[in-house]
Amino acid sequence: MVQETDTKTMPRDETHNLIASDRVEGTAVYNRDGEKLGTISKFMVGKRSGQVQYAVMGFGGLFGMGERDYPLPWNALAYDPEKGGYVVDLDKDRLKDAPSFERGADPSYDRDYGEQVFTYYGIVY
Repeated sequence: MVQETDTKTMPRDETHNLIASDRVEGTAVYNRDGEKLGTISKFMVGKRSGQVQYAVMGFGGLFGMGERDYPLPWNALAYDPEKGGYVVDLDKDRLKDAPSFERGADPSYDRDYGEQVFTYYGIVY
């Protein structure tokens, strides 16, 4: 059975369970206390699995200067419709020591890097 969505309240590139990738980019990320940590700049999708592995979040800096990118395991994020953004269980102090890279410089995203990122957040890789 196919459920219909109310097209008057929901954009065409979004359903109850799906959202277009360009609508995820720029979405805010909050911690459990409601403090905004950053925004999603992109996400990384497994070529073979088709599953999102990481949301890359920009954090830090001032007026865009010195901001770094932080890969967050996708399954560490929970979407909160009331906030219109994603929520993750971490605070700014813990995020400062998390795996990150300079804006514009991408890591290799190989298995070792994946294990490092997932282990930091306490998630099995």
